[in-house]
Amino acid sequence: MQAIIDACKQGNLDIDIKAVISNRPDAGGLEHATRAGIHTETVNHQHYATRELFDQALMQSVDHYQPALVILAGFMRILSDDFVNHYLGRMLNIHPSLLPDYPGLNTHQRALDKGDDMHGASVHFVTPELDGGPVVIQVRVPIQANDDAASLAARVLEQEHKLYCEAIQWFAQGRLQLKNNRVWLDNKVLTQPRILEN
Repeated sequence: MQAIIDACKQGNLDIDIKAVISNRPDAGGLEHATRAGIHTETVNHQHYATRELFDQALMQSVDHYQPALVILAGFMRILSDDFVNHYLGRMLNIHPSLLPDYPGLNTHQRALDKGDDMHGASVHFVTPELDGGPVVIQVRVPIQANDDAASLAARVLEQEHKLYCEAIQWFAQGRLQLKNNRVWLDNKVLTQPRILEN
């Protein structure tokens, strides 16, 4: 999230961040946003009896700002189908793997355990299937012989910052769309995700 704020300040991202909303009152992103003069809100999931009730409250909070795009950054809760479908085609997520490989958690360790020589990150449109939405753009990060999960995660994260900003900028420019569960970039269907050169 900080990388997105920084890109806006530097004039590299043509968006207006309306608010940063978290489900955790202690989330570091709230502090970063406050320092940048961005409005923040907390919708604490622990205050709701069910996931659906939480998602309804979160949706009300998000809709208050009438966003063109919802950007998930460090948001670690699985969202209900109703929530996802409400923002279908205007919600992006970044995932630390080369999807469809390694959806879910512990992606870096899983790549190491399998003996992969390449890892990376993917930006995708959010759909009801966990980490299963159409992938827009990916970055590849070579796995080094001495890597552990932490060192690999650090190198992937560095690339994630550039990757996410690229996809967000495409959306802001009207170049990126989701139509019929397919990614369209510059009025053409992407048959494969774009690859960010690092």
